Amino acid sequence: MIKDEEKPKIQADPSRSGGMQNYLSSRARAIPPSGIRRFFDLVSASKDKDIITLGVGEPDFVTPWRVRDAAVYSLEKGKTQYSPNAGTMELREAIGQYLANEFHLNYDPGKEVIVTVGGSEGIDLALRALIEPGDEILVPEPCYISYSPITSLGGGVPVGIETFAEDQFKLTPESLRAAITPRSKVLVLCYPSNPTGAIMTYEEMLPIAKIVEENDLIVISDEIYAELTFAGRHASFASLPGMKDRTILVSGFSKAFAMTGWRMGYACGHPDLISAMLRIHQYTIMCAPTMGQVAALEALTKGGLEEKDRMMESYNQRRRLVVQGFRDMGLECHEPQGAFYAFPSVRSTGLTSEQFAERLLLEAKVAAVPGHVFGKGGEGFLRCCYATSVSQLTEAMERIHLFLRTLE
Repeated sequence: MIKDEEKPKIQADPSRSGGMQNYLSSRARAIPPSGIRRFFDLVSASKDKDIITLGVGEPDFVTPWRVRDAAVYSLEKGKTQYSPNAGTMELREAIGQYLANEFHLNYDPGKEVIVTVGGSEGIDLALRALIEPGDEILVPEPCYISYSPITSLGGGVPVGIETFAEDQFKLTPESLRAAITPRSKVLVLCYPSNPTGAIMTYEEMLPIAKIVEENDLIVISDEIYAELTFAGRHASFASLPGMKDRTILVSGFSKAFAMTGWRMGYACGHPDLISAMLRIHQYTIMCAPTMGQVAALEALTKGGLEEKDRMMESYNQRRRLVVQGFRDMGLECHEPQGAFYAFPSVRSTGLTSEQFAERLLLEAKVAAVPGHVFGKGGEGFLRCCYATSVSQLTEAMERIHLFLRTLE
């Protein structure tokens, strides 16, 4: 009998044709690198501290003190154990109450709510729970860059639906109908939108809901920017007649509560859907960080919600400043009514969005993201995050204006 230590060792041979790439799955090889990351890398490589960054979709606010303090106190009390897989019942109950108060939604915390590691995990869980190989996932674009890669990794086929500035980048019933085929299974919605700042009202979503029902679709509604709605109150897709059971609502604490690094999110939906997502969650993540859940619970208290509202008022002020700034310098810019992004058109310069963004970074020291990385309809636009200080935004606007003059 050959002893284990005497058995020949089979080693990977990176020298063979293709190197280590040969060991990767075809799906992993097909996933392109993030278009946003390329510009972050350019900023890092320059090591120029004078660069103003409008590229990162992250609040410039530090997580409110009371939220941080709650997490620190929980650590001091030794609360470092695993939580239940779906999250602590206290947090799930608070999420349920919050959604009821703010958006008129009613979810059973015990069966219809799961706490996730950021909204991104919630989207991933939802897609993995739903996709069969070859299923088509409908995605209005421009959109958050992760939807299509996650779909592909799950064996689905992402189908982009182009939206247009003249429609305020809203999904129209006509474009949705045109994209549906017998393989269509899921519609992914993100309103308020990253990168355009577009919103959709209750009335505008009603015909979309009708098409969803007629074609037996499931909706994943990414509402991470729900609180950052500047024209009236956000309407959740799940609140439309007949849509609660057809909708997986995904949201979290990163944006409105300035908690990006905490990676705290949640998903709500029909018990059968949430149960399937929970099983995947159990085998991959197990549970969200306990101290993060304590912090999220504090964020949903009266004091935490007041802090959120103060931050929102500041974003609204910055929104007006940036949109008017682009218009004053001659760049068309639709009015973003949600999230914290402006999406001005740079087509009048004759440059592609990538050319414009790269030259803006190198010549004017302002970092923004070219619109084409967000999919169909993004070419010719620039995503600028205004979740930074007024002084930085004012300086950035001046630099962009001067840069435009050099192109004349």
